[in-house]
Amino acid sequence: MQIKTSNQTNSQVYADAIMIREAVFIDEQHIDPALELDQVTAATWHYVLYTDTAAPVATARMTPNDDQQLHIQRVATLAIARGHGYARAILQQMITDARQRGYQQLVLGAQVTAQGFYTQLGFEPQGPQFMEAGLAHQEMALTL
Repeated sequence: MQIKTSNQTNSQVYADAIMIREAVFIDEQHIDPALELDQVTAATWHYVLYTDTAAPVATARMTPNDDQQLHIQRVATLAIARGHGYARAILQQMITDARQRGYQQLVLGAQVTAQGFYTQLGFEPQGPQFMEAGLAHQEMALTL
């Protein structure tokens, strides 16, 4: 497997990230495309995990909130590729990259159904649950 990153919206990595997000969030979870396919800037880094056969199967993105904190969003794995640790591998790479860049904290809004996954990676719940795109979420943070 290989994890590739890009902050360019005209890159193959970005196109593959969008393909995965459309399959998971729009087709599978029925999230409104207007909510899912938002605008990003060059400050946003997109991560895509490719299998040994070069198939893109998992994605996430990371954007700075400020010079100390990064916001992780849009963590998704294609249904046919779940259970292989791909999302975990991407998140572990993001944690490593954030530390190397000198950030102090990672935050994310986890779907409540995935909260246990993030807890295993060291993220801790912050504040009350909230609704986003019709799904219950929990704000979570990891101090680096």
